Amino acid sequence: MSAWRPFVLVLLPFAAGYYLSYVFRTINALIAGTLTRELSLTAADLGLLTSVYFLAMAAVQLPLGVLLDRFGPRRVQSACLLFAAAGAGVFAGADGLPGLMLGRALIGVGVASALMASLKAIVLWFPKDRIAFANGWVVMLGALGAVTATLPAEPLVHELGWRGLFAMLAAVTALTAAAMFVVVPEPPKPLAASPLTRVRLRDIYRDIRFLRLAPLSTLCIGTAWSLQGLWAAPWLEHAEGLDRDAVVRHLLIMGVALSGGAVLLGWSADRLRRRGLGREAFYAVIAIAFIAAQMMLILRLPVPSFIPWIIIAAVGAATVLSFAILPEYFPTEMSARANAALNILHLSGAFALQYLTGVIVSLWPAVSGHPPAEAYEAAFGLSVVLQLIALLWFLGTARLAPVPTFLATRQPARQATAAAARHHGARLNYINAGLVIASHIARARSQAAHWRLIGVASAALCASLAIVVALGAHSAAIVHVVEPPSRVANHEDWGMDGPKLLIVSITYRYGRDTP
Repeated sequence: MSAWRPFVLVLLPFAAGYYLSYVFRTINALIAGTLTRELSLTAADLGLLTSVYFLAMAAVQLPLGVLLDRFGPRRVQSACLLFAAAGAGVFAGADGLPGLMLGRALIGVGVASALMASLKAIVLWFPKDRIAFANGWVVMLGALGAVTATLPAEPLVHELGWRGLFAMLAAVTALTAAAMFVVVPEPPKPLAASPLTRVRLRDIYRDIRFLRLAPLSTLCIGTAWSLQGLWAAPWLEHAEGLDRDAVVRHLLIMGVALSGGAVLLGWSADRLRRRGLGREAFYAVIAIAFIAAQMMLILRLPVPSFIPWIIIAAVGAATVLSFAILPEYFPTEMSARANAALNILHLSGAFALQYLTGVIVSLWPAVSGHPPAEAYEAAFGLSVVLQLIALLWFLGTARLAPVPTFLATRQPARQATAAAARHHGARLNYINAGLVIASHIARARSQAAHWRLIGVASAALCASLAIVVALGAHSAAIVHVVEPPSRVANHEDWGMDGPKLLIVSITYRYGRDTP
């Protein structure tokens, strides 16, 4: 079979589904102001409406994982996308908060398996030495959906309105589901049922090393998703006083940062690990940078507003670090369930933080028709406090449990099996052992080359988007001319031939010409 067929017939269709999940996740930030004005929503209503997406995704993670193993990713994901299409249609026709929430929940259910289905399809179709390469492409292409839901979608909002936009998304999602069901072939080998084990989710949730990582990962990633998916736009508009064009440009740059961060964080973690800095230490550094970025916003430090928002958006892709740390805690047969257990917390955390932010912001009376900056600062500050507590817990429990607790109590036969394996390994032929090591080294080098290629491709895509935005921008000088005060125009101050007019400012606008 040609090497390009799995990429075109498998990876791209599933990446399209993951791309749509990012579009739906972040599109509410673009239309938040319009929804608030047209339907008279409060900040708490807006937070609940947007966060229902994460709650619905978290609720169906485990059942969908079972269905993916039983029926395969093609059938499950194409069926789920039909739920997302129906949800987008319900959202487009809703006249109040209940209808909007129902549509948003259906969308969350419909895209809940987007990432899991993509990873499952890659395992079934791609050779082992190209799985990391394919995973990187799926994450990068999917995160571009957050870019699309900003400046590129702005003209559609103006032309179609938010209802027309969601009606169009419903049609596109339904077509994607049909294309996936028709185009994606059956796997080359039949699905094998995984052997049942006695390990349950509560064993994972009770493990001390999981409990060490989960709070920090949940709060950092959940906050990043909450801000980028909704609260970044109200902050920029109400607290920073930016106009619509500036807000959309910020959201565009955040989408690019999310897409690039998905690759950059994984690449940096691998490079630093070879230099002696482990993934856990690197995660702590990322958390500190994330907290610092939020403090820049809260304290209004004199830095360009793009800088903290780029950091916040990039941390939304830190799942690549969290899911890379878990295999160091759990055996291979538990890795999928450990990932699902942590992802449930990520989604639930995003739901709680997004809704809680709206509740806190609603406590302040409106000023000039919108919440004051102090309301957002209080909500963001509470989130920072929780992150600091989680960071202290993460750092303070580093040596608390070097070995997962359940491994010492499970199946004594496993120890005998391991001893037998060691005895058998001691009798291996040295030549065969050398060939195995050489194979592992070659595979590692191949994967490193693939990640470098992904990094180059991601940089090229981001550069292309930046060029497109730059070509659509131009500066139009608008000269403001006013009558000078009589005191200034007096000849005693300006001379007998002093000026009668004074140029007070020149404003540069982005985008369309201003008459």
